[in-house]
Amino acid sequence: MAEDTGAPLHRVVHTMGTVFSCTVRDTPTPALHRALDDVEALLRHIDAVFSPFRTDSAVSRVTRGEPVPAEWEPELREVLRLSAEAHRRTDGWFAAWRGGGFDPSGLVKGWAVERAAKLLCDAGAEHLCLNGGGDIQLHGGPWRVGISHPLQPGKLAALVEHTAGPLAVATSGPAERGCHIVDPHTGAPPSGGLASLTVTGTSLTEADMVATAAYSMGVQARAWLSGQHHLSAFAMASDGVTWSTNWGADCPRT
Repeated sequence: MAEDTGAPLHRVVHTMGTVFSCTVRDTPTPALHRALDDVEALLRHIDAVFSPFRTDSAVSRVTRGEPVPAEWEPELREVLRLSAEAHRRTDGWFAAWRGGGFDPSGLVKGWAVERAAKLLCDAGAEHLCLNGGGDIQLHGGPWRVGISHPLQPGKLAALVEHTAGPLAVATSGPAERGCHIVDPHTGAPPSGGLASLTVTGTSLTEADMVATAAYSMGVQARAWLSGQHHLSAFAMASDGVTWSTNWGADCPRT
């Protein structure tokens, strides 16, 4: 949830099984209006290419060992590269390949939102919030982002207060969709699984991936995240106990 002060431009897109909302707090221009249309088209396109639930998507075709349309190949190569880098960086905790299937959902949504935000920035937006199902890319400010309380619906567990520049906020956990992130080494829910884990940085592609990987680590997440010095994290365990790593100026505050 992000709070603003009367944005003149707003767009809501239902795709990828969730809701994307875009708020631009800059003077409306024809270029920004066109960019909002481009953002909506991009998000729908990425769903068509990377949805694991569509039999004709690139993801489903790769899983079946089938070729993909030539126009999709550059984006597919990029996501394959990002997935391989994430697998190496996390020692296998981020796994786009499991059980013979390919599913890069753990980073695609953040990648999509970050790409969409760039379209708006290139069109002249300086103060924007793009929220994709709770994963948020901010530019400019000020913004206040509330992190939903996973154990008390309707309440906030923490706040992120942001004043300027880019900021990404990604949250993983079972509160919205149930336990959909598993330990890739066992296929079972993470040991000592968290109720919620939020990661902040500058790139939502990275923050989304790190939040997914760290959540799958369970009890090992805190130690690993402490070593990610350019990122911050805020977590809540199933008993309501919270912890955080690498606090800075733009970090969650309880």
